[in-house]
Amino acid sequence: MPDLLLDPTSSFSVEARSHLNSCTACHQEFVSLQSTFALLDTWEAPEPSPYFDQKLAVRLREEQANPPENWFERMKSRLLFNTGRQFRPALVGSMALILLVGGGTFAGLSNLPSHEERTVSATVGDLQILDKNDQALQQMDQLFQDDDSPDDSSPPRS
Repeated sequence: MPDLLLDPTSSFSVEARSHLNSCTACHQEFVSLQSTFALLDTWEAPEPSPYFDQKLAVRLREEQANPPENWFERMKSRLLFNTGRQFRPALVGSMALILLVGGGTFAGLSNLPSHEERTVSATVGDLQILDKNDQALQQMDQLFQDDDSPDDSSPPRS
């Protein structure tokens, strides 16, 4: 039907017109639409006030000059009316952080051996234990003192 109303010369209109002549419901709907379009053609838009542009400009300046009421209103107006240039560095930084964390997790960097997990030889391990164990050092000192005695085969003095 819009084709019949807007473009009555189209090829579709011949078939549609034959249907409209045979169907009374569609014919009534078409007549109703034609009367609506005819009524719209007679309507004229009212002329705006000659001071409309000046009043609009003054109100816009007043609204721009008014400070926002609170922090939430400032953030809301910034998000609604801003181009987003101020948020670009923060957005880039957060995206880089997400990529680093996501990439590091994907690459398995969290499973890298730490300094404490390094494998050491048995000798180095024993020496570290000896460094930490005062009692063992005292026992070693006693053994060295016994080795300095002149003769082990002699009976102990009492």
